Amino acid sequence: MIVIRNCSGLDELEACVQLQIETWGYDDSDVIPRKAFLVSQKIGGQVLGAFDTDLPGATSEGSPESMVGFAMAWPGIKTGGAQPQPYLHSHMLAVRESYRNRGLGAEIKLEQRREALSRGIRRMEWTFDPLEIKNAHLNIHKLGAVVRCYHVNFYGVSSSRLQGGLPTDRLVAEWFLDSPRVVSTLAGQPMPDSEEGVLERIQVPASIYQWKASSKGREQALAVQVENRRRFQLAFSHGLVVIAFTRDSEGNGVFELGHWTQPAQT
Repeated sequence: MIVIRNCSGLDELEACVQLQIETWGYDDSDVIPRKAFLVSQKIGGQVLGAFDTDLPGATSEGSPESMVGFAMAWPGIKTGGAQPQPYLHSHMLAVRESYRNRGLGAEIKLEQRREALSRGIRRMEWTFDPLEIKNAHLNIHKLGAVVRCYHVNFYGVSSSRLQGGLPTDRLVAEWFLDSPRVVSTLAGQPMPDSEEGVLERIQVPASIYQWKASSKGREQALAVQVENRRRFQLAFSHGLVVIAFTRDSEGNGVFELGHWTQPAQT
């Protein structure tokens, strides 16, 4: 049984730090320390843990030793509209390798959404690698986030083994938590976002993971990154937005872009 709840105490925050290192393979230059998790909690962010209560020695509420996933978010303010709006920037989501591909990542995101809405926060954002097919499928297809911003080499040099030595290009997922699009998506009934339908498709080959993990294939991965970067930037400059994500029979990922109207935030 998996319990997802707010982390409590320094030991559970330290368990988040260790799972972060286990997931991304960060060195000391990239690791988010325990005190940052603590500050996030104190200033209105989120530190949620997923605990397997069936593990030996675990309590009914979980313990640091039984943590199998976590998410950490910082609070922020969006300006530029009629009035400033609070939002959460979800900086990290990690799931222990043996618990992946079970839907746990989505469950943690849904608990983030529930907790945010309970405080009147209606928007979340996070960055993700445009070459990560599984993340794109979760963010856009399962959760109903949209994408309209591309950052080149956003974090600079990264020690993460998942980055494969490539520039840290990132897309920004925008999740409007109680919008019709998100509510319908979570109910399994995605809404059409544009009367014009899909106007652009950008593909990520299924082989990208092998290319990123190999010194011989890294040049191919970089070529895909550079070409897709160009296409995303051009599409976004023309007002297109990622409104859907699909995977074909060969496992290739396809970003689908069209026009989209941002929901009103009151």
